[in-house]
Order: sequence, then C-alpha cells, then structure tokens
Amino acid sequence: MKQLITNSRKHLQRTALAILASAMVAPAFAGWSVSGSQILDPNGNPFVFRGVNHAHAWYPDRLNQSLRDIAATGANSVRVVLANGTQWTRNSGADVTNVINQCKTNKLVCVLEVHDSTGYGESAAATHISRATEYWLSADIKAAITGQEDYVIVNIANEPFGNSTSATTYANDTITAVRALRSGGLTHQLMVDAANWGQDWQNAMRDNAPAIFAADTLKNTVFSVHMYEVYNSASIVQSYLSSFQTRGLPIVVGEFGAEHNGSNVAEDAILQYAQDMRIGYLGWSWSGNGSCCVQLDIVNNWNAASLSTWGNFLINSTNGIKATSRLATHFGTTPGSSSSSRSSVAQSSSSVPSSTPATSSSSIRSSSSSSANNAGSTCNWYGNRYPICVSTPSGWGWENQQSCVGRTSCAALPAPFGIEGSTTSSTPSTSSRSSSSTPATSSSRSSVTPPSSSASSVNNNIGGLSCTYVVSNSWGSGFTGAIRVTNSGTSAKSGWTASWQYSGNNRITSSWNATLTGSNPYSATGLGWNNNIGAGQTVEFGFQGNTNGGSVETPAVTCR
Repeated sequence: MKQLITNSRKHLQRTALAILASAMVAPAFAGWSVSGSQILDPNGNPFVFRGVNHAHAWYPDRLNQSLRDIAATGANSVRVVLANGTQWTRNSGADVTNVINQCKTNKLVCVLEVHDSTGYGESAAATHISRATEYWLSADIKAAITGQEDYVIVNIANEPFGNSTSATTYANDTITAVRALRSGGLTHQLMVDAANWGQDWQNAMRDNAPAIFAADTLKNTVFSVHMYEVYNSASIVQSYLSSFQTRGLPIVVGEFGAEHNGSNVAEDAILQYAQDMRIGYLGWSWSGNGSCCVQLDIVNNWNAASLSTWGNFLINSTNGIKATSRLATHFGTTPGSSSSSRSSVAQSSSSVPSSTPATSSSSIRSSSSSSANNAGSTCNWYGNRYPICVSTPSGWGWENQQSCVGRTSCAALPAPFGIEGSTTSSTPSTSSRSSSSTPATSSSRSSVTPPSSSASSVNNNIGGLSCTYVVSNSWGSGFTGAIRVTNSGTSAKSGWTASWQYSGNNRITSSWNATLTGSNPYSATGLGWNNNIGAGQTVEFGFQGNTNGGSVETPAVTCR
C-alpha cells in the first residue's frame, strides 16, 4: 500500500509538472481582440483604423522617413507591403524587425501583408495563399513577429484570389491558412483579404465570413475589403459595410482611393460610412504608384509637404484621418488623445474636393463640460453607448477605467445620435445640421447627402418596451433612419421585436444591427450582442430605404 501511495504521488507530481511545463511553453494570446464587430486594442478599448498603406517591399529605403511622415498626418496605423520572394525580393526577418520597431517608434499599429499573392488564379506570377502562410511560419519571420502581438496585425495575403476562383475555393483555402497559422503557434490578430482582387464583388468573403471566423480557434480574425471601382456609389458602400455589422463581424477597408483604372470610387461615402459605423480604413498608398496609378499617390514624389488631391481629401476632409484618428491606448495615451497632436502635415495648396463637407459652427450644439451637466448623461455614438466625459470636453477620453466621449463631440452628432439622459438644457436637439455642412454634388464623385430633415414617431407598446422611429437623413429618392427600442421596465428583457408598416411607397433597402424580415410590413429582431435590454436601457438599429416617388414617412412601430 505504501509503495502504491508513493507511486501515486509520483504520478501526480509528474502530471502536475507536465501541465506546468505545457503552460509555460504555450503561446500567449494576442493583445488585440475582437468583440462582435468591434476591434479592441491590447487595453480592451475600441480601436478604429485610420491609416495608409506603404509600399515597403518596392521602396525599402523610404521606410523610416515615410513612417515618420505618415504618423505626422495623424494616422494611427500603417499597412506595410512585404514580399515572400515569389514575385519580389523577400523581406527578411531582420527587415521585418526594423519595420515593427519603426512602427512602434511612431506609435503606428503595424499591419503586415504579403503582396505576392495578389490576384492568384488570374495573375500567372501570383503565389497561392499557402505560400504566404509558409512565409509567416518561416523561422526568421516567426521570430521577428513573436512577442510583438500587441503591435502587429498579420494580414495573411494581399488580394489572394482573382475573379476566376469559386467562393468555395476561396473559403476553404482561407480557412486552411487561418488554421495553419494557429497550429503553427501564431496568436496575433489575423486579417484576411477578400476575393476578386480584394473587391469581393461576388461576395465570396461576405457570405463565408462566419465560417472563416469560426475556423479561427482564437476567434480573432478581421475581414478586409478593398474598395475601388466596384464601390462607385454610396448605396453599394453602405450595403457592403453594414452586412458585416449585421453579422456582428469586424470589417475594415484595407485599401481604397479616389479613382481606379480611370473609374470613379465613392471615396466620400467610404469615409462617411466608415465614420458612422466606426469601421477602420487605410488609404492606398503613400507614394510610388508609378505612371499607371499616380492618382493613387497620397503625397507627390514622397514629399509630405505636397499632398495630392486624393491625399488632401483622405487626410484633411471632415471624416478624414486628421479629424477622426485616435491612437491605440497602449501607446501610452487615452482614447481621447488625437494622434494629430503629433507634428502635423500642413494642408496642401490643392483644394479639398468640392464634395467635402465643411464643418459649420452651427452644426455644433450647445454644450458644457461641467461635471454637473455630465451627471447621468450617455453618448449614443452611432448606436454604441459611452459615458460623457467629465474632464475631456471634446474628442475621446479615458475616465473611470473606461472610454468616454467629450460632450461637444457627442452633441455634434446627427440625429438620432448624440447625448441621452441629460437633465440640463444642454440636451441635444434633434434638428438637422446646417445646410452649410451639406457636400456639393460633384459629377466626378458620388455624394453622401446629410439630412435635409429629421422626424420621429414615438409609440408606447407591450411589456414595458417602447419604440421611437427616427428619420435621420433624407434626400429626393431615399432616406436613412433608426428605431430605438427602450426598456422602461424595472427588469431586463430577453429578446425584442419591432414591427412597422409604411402606408405609402417607402421601402427598406438595407439594414444594420438587427435581423430584418418582411417586405412591408417589416419586423426586426436583435442580434446576439443587442438582443437583451437592461432596465432603463435602449438599443438601436438602422436602415436605409427608397421613397419610390413618395414622401418620407414616420410610421407607427409596435415593440414587444
């Protein structure tokens, strides 16, 4: 018996040591994570990419100065072109280490991508996504990026398939790549590009995104679409981006420009909807695109003091980098610290395009930053709710261990968003913005028109729930709106349904943050992350519609 007990003890000791050893060698999880459609930085704060692409593989001598100049625009991130050696000269582990160090020095989140896969299946020179995967797992590259999980996002392969690859092949090969990287020990946040040269016009990535995300054992994959000539209207941009929010999956616009191959891109719509939905974007590209694509250069001839028309719009327009970028908080700043506080790039002498909305002082509602006025206030930031900052009057702040929004910035949001729950006279009105903020329609650009009017209907309904239907934007042929579902009871509600019907010609064309069914009448139900409503809380979902020749309606809504 004594020998049996001794052997048992030894067995338990060996087991404990084995478990401890396994824990010691197991890779750590990445600092970056996702929560529904939000990307979270290593401090757990929401992060929205506002950056540019830099063609490092082709211009290795431009790295240090370019990253300094990119940071000076106010950008919080940079997507860096690397090569695995199949199309262009391989970037070594030592070079990748230097890239990461330069990104960290300039407080830029570093998105690294392998460009050699571009257009596989159509481009004879392109390499399969599996070769890009091998690059990330090669000894020198893996050594360079391991331990840098807080600073590096691994964008597996650039535009890894052309137009001839089936959706099934795209999904299967992408899933295989994700699983291989996880099996190989990488715990970084992953980014996957769309098919169709990144533009996903056949929706292979959109329709298979849930399966790709589920295949990631760490559930830490972000999707990237490249918006060029396929995205030539506001409605196409809005529909594609909102489809990911509806699915509760994170999406970024990994590349885009003002035009491509001589065709227009709805770049103003991309900026506006990205800001409205808190979706990241990275413009293509800093410089060096050559004679074929010089219109995509953000600066002329690598000169940061000479912005192109495209660069001026990307950086200096109302929804551009300088106005909307916020540093990742693990760089030692609060969420409210604008990265534009770094030495800034002066606005180019080239004019901002006529479609750029001009910010009018009349679009900023009256506000106060006093703690008394902030008491009980919440900011509805495009459907996400944050407390109003006490000490930070504008922008984003970090108070009481959580993100907050400055009262001035929240008050400037268009209806139905803004300050909620304030009991002072600083409560925002629901009036539309000044007409001076309306972008002029340009024949060379599609235009996102801000609200020409705002209207709402309030309906008391069933089981302690009430609904408010709000028209936030309207124009000649269409409108955008939202429905707020409020739990006015004393206990949480599990699940909700909002139902409404238009008496005229209004019809919904797309929606986000809810599952929409029907074709008039309509019903909407919550998603996993907004299906439960706490006592006194409100959830909100949005939609876009056509008037079909009629006038904009504000129908009655039934909630239960």
